[in-house]
Amino acid sequence: MNNMQEYMETAEKVILKTYNRFPMVLEKGEGVCLYDMEGKRYLDFGAGIAVSALGYSNREFKEALKDQIDLLIHTSNLYYNKPAVEAAKKITEASGMEKVFFTNSGTEAIEGALKAARKYAYLKDPSKEYEFIAMDHSFHGRSQGALSVTGNAHYQEGFVPVGMRAVFAEFNNLEQVVSRITDRTCGIICEVVQGEGGIYPADPAFLTGLRKICDEKDILLIFDEVQCGMGRCGSLFAHDLYGVKPDVMALAKGLGCGVPVGAFVVGKKADGALVPGDHGTTYGGNPFAAAAVSKVFDLFESMNLVSHVKEVGDYLYDKLEELKDSFPLITDHRGMGLMQGLEFDLPVGPIVKEALSRGLLLISAGANVIRFVPPLVITEKDVDEMISILKEAIIEQSAVS
Repeated sequence: MNNMQEYMETAEKVILKTYNRFPMVLEKGEGVCLYDMEGKRYLDFGAGIAVSALGYSNREFKEALKDQIDLLIHTSNLYYNKPAVEAAKKITEASGMEKVFFTNSGTEAIEGALKAARKYAYLKDPSKEYEFIAMDHSFHGRSQGALSVTGNAHYQEGFVPVGMRAVFAEFNNLEQVVSRITDRTCGIICEVVQGEGGIYPADPAFLTGLRKICDEKDILLIFDEVQCGMGRCGSLFAHDLYGVKPDVMALAKGLGCGVPVGAFVVGKKADGALVPGDHGTTYGGNPFAAAAVSKVFDLFESMNLVSHVKEVGDYLYDKLEELKDSFPLITDHRGMGLMQGLEFDLPVGPIVKEALSRGLLLISAGANVIRFVPPLVITEKDVDEMISILKEAIIEQSAVS
């Protein structure tokens, strides 16, 4: 295979078609830009769906991974390994929580978090069939367990029987959540900032209220920080902005900055719910993945990345506000840090495609929201370039429409 077209045609033959991919084959990255096989440059404001926090080809990150490859890639969890211990220590110290279980993805982190909550309740009273309260328009992953708490029937249909689904309530509606708690409720799960659902930050009173009711009822509060965590919202963990601590937290995406790794982290209440034999994974926390996590924490600190996100995030917010005021078809702007969204009064797919043709990678959140989740290392200059291209794409598509 010598060209992009051949690769795309072969992919359609050999890769299961569960995605409608854009017609391009990406080959390399540098800084906050990606390049296809023909050398075309793309400014990346999607970061591999909020994953590549450090951008591309960070020298220190690459060297850490190469060094670990020379030492040891995999052992299984039958043995200790140094990078996993070091990475877990950094996570617990940064979060103020107790223990870490490493996974291969955000979905698996959610699965483990659900098991911890269910086991916690079971240990108190094994006679009940326990259930979760989750939020409408939430997204927690594609496995059956994660889909059971994902508040979108489109994702659930054909995969999760109604009887296996969580009890759902309106995000940011504390009264409705409380009204749906029963003696079978073992946990409440929510994103601190809803991502796939359209970029909706939680209200402070909502998270505070969830913490209070979970304490009163002795049930576990689970925060999904797979997308909104790891500095993306202007603090290392998004819940820190609210002063509300979960009992279990799910992480992934920016945790490994491109290396497939996730984790669920338990606080004091949930510590001890899972014991040997209750949960496991072959690859989770292997030396290579854990070395990536450990180096990510080091680089976040040495680069002062969270402060950078606050600064550039404010600049992005102001520029998107100006853009919203310039186009009547933009109906809303939401988000924080480097997790923001523009809502349009029409499907955004054509705008995203037009931006792609002009060298800008964007992703959507639902049919009518453009999601901005760039590498956390972007600069104001990158924001200006993105805004310029996006303006052109909006004008072009407005003319077509």
